[in-house]
Amino acid sequence: MPSPIEGKGRYMPGIDGLRALAVLAVIAYHLHPGWAPGGLLGVGIFFVLSGYLITDLLIAEWRREGRLNLKSFWLRRFRRLLPAMLVLLSAVAAWIWLVDRSRLAALQGDFLAALAYVSNWWLVYREVSYFESFGPPSPLGHFWSLAVEEQFYLLWPLLLALGLRLQPRRGWLAGAMLLGASASAAAMALLYEPGSDPSRIYYGTDTRAFGLLIGAALAVVWPSGKLSSGTSVRVRRIVDLAGTAGLLVVLLMIGLSSQYDAFLYQGGFVLLSLAAAVTVAALAHPSGHLGRILGCRPLRWLGVRSYGIYLWHYPVIVLTGPAGSDDTSLARAALQLAATIGFAAISWTFMEEPIRRGGMKAWGTQLLGWYRKRLPKPGMRWGVLSALLILFFCVSCIGENPQPPAAKNALAKESEEVVTPVPAHQPEQATDEAGTVTEAPGPKADEAAEIVPPASPEAGSEEAGAGITAIGDSVLLGTAAQLEKLLPGITVDGKVGRQLSQAQEVAERLRSKGKLGSRIILELGTNGAFAKKQLESLLHSLADAEQIVLVNTRVPRPWEGTVNDMLKEASGRFANTTLVDWHAASAGKASFFAADGVHLNAEGSEYYASLLAKAVRKPRLPQ
Repeated sequence: MPSPIEGKGRYMPGIDGLRALAVLAVIAYHLHPGWAPGGLLGVGIFFVLSGYLITDLLIAEWRREGRLNLKSFWLRRFRRLLPAMLVLLSAVAAWIWLVDRSRLAALQGDFLAALAYVSNWWLVYREVSYFESFGPPSPLGHFWSLAVEEQFYLLWPLLLALGLRLQPRRGWLAGAMLLGASASAAAMALLYEPGSDPSRIYYGTDTRAFGLLIGAALAVVWPSGKLSSGTSVRVRRIVDLAGTAGLLVVLLMIGLSSQYDAFLYQGGFVLLSLAAAVTVAALAHPSGHLGRILGCRPLRWLGVRSYGIYLWHYPVIVLTGPAGSDDTSLARAALQLAATIGFAAISWTFMEEPIRRGGMKAWGTQLLGWYRKRLPKPGMRWGVLSALLILFFCVSCIGENPQPPAAKNALAKESEEVVTPVPAHQPEQATDEAGTVTEAPGPKADEAAEIVPPASPEAGSEEAGAGITAIGDSVLLGTAAQLEKLLPGITVDGKVGRQLSQAQEVAERLRSKGKLGSRIILELGTNGAFAKKQLESLLHSLADAEQIVLVNTRVPRPWEGTVNDMLKEASGRFANTTLVDWHAASAGKASFFAADGVHLNAEGSEYYASLLAKAVRKPRLPQ
């Protein structure tokens, strides 16, 4: 078990136990969100812990030395964090180079951002969603939180030194930190838009700093070095009761909350941070029983290695999971967890702990000595090296094998908004990976009866799609040609990444241009959940429409059930609505989908368009 270097500070085993719970929650969330829907809150616990421990360390140094040795602090931080991170990045790069080197170019920015500890702002700049990814996710997506913490490590000592010099009184100092935390939390609440993707405020250093600052304020008023075990029974009971209550709040939020709960962004994350701070306060007290419970050997062992576990877990899950599938295999999850803990244990034993105590030079000497001791004869060393080279060559050859072309992802389409109508009777086509245009295959024999034949309006009559407007996202965009074939004259307005929160503005724009028909198809929900009030507001704004066709979704993501339940409930309350149950209609038809399980190939698009066409009623004849 770790102990403070050079005898500075006091080891608190319960803190490592809390670290273990936090990292296990994050892993459970990434393995399958249903196991711990609020598992992403584990990162918030880490922020509070980092704020407390770093500030506690710095204030103790200030009181002991009368100043802060910033150079020594930053060197210790980099020595603790950077070597393990470099090994992880090298391992990920090597794996991708061997297995699918075509991805390296696309991930180059992710690697550079991780090295510079700016991954969170890189993801914000590229508008990468934490919650709504359909392509293969980056194995470095979890580096956003490490970037937030490292930015804190760089800036906070400077601000703290300034604060200690200008106003050393604890009350004023803690008050200033809580004021900064309030500003950060207010920024999160004000920037949050219900029903929209919250990734910007989830990633931002400005909107996540409150967790770090709450932990820092706790360190000012509750320094670990001044806590004594010789307290009264009454004080110990109060500490344990408060810590237990805080821990229960944390566990309940992990088990019951969801990444789409507006409550989280409008105060929930702050509540989590406060509950975590109360828990940390109890665990830091040497007389508390809670610290001994969470400091049990298994949790303590995991907590000590929590940094390595966090580093390795996401690449292991992403790189060894099935592409484009949200299905969870318990056996695979167990193997991924075992591999993650194994890599972290090796990292801690052979690199992190030796470097932490002896530095890079001593670690190199120790590693070389271990190598020579295990392989004393030169012939043995050459044999191991040769075996590694042969293994590398074999895996490299496997990586060169051509992969079967994946179905084209609809997200690869240009993200420009597309508004039709397209010329009537456009022949149906599909585009393959190479950009070749081919005729789309027809439906299977057993499904042919379900496909609506192309409309053939009588001479002189209006086109079948006249007066019909379809508003949707990339799924609708991918079926525009098939819809036009079945409903000539239809107006299709589809855009990649569109949220339901944007639909009302789109409808108003189309209405102002005279392109909003009396029969409206709404296909939205692929890209995330939305608020009930947003859906109701949209339907009320379209109250004069003769018919509104709501299309539910099949998307292997956590919000699928929420979206479909809300659409079903709304279709029963609004008289002019019709529900197309795409989720039920597409069950067991995996051949219709691209690799992401959401977007459709040519056959699936034809089937999908036929369902929408059948759902649209013919316009009423004038009396």
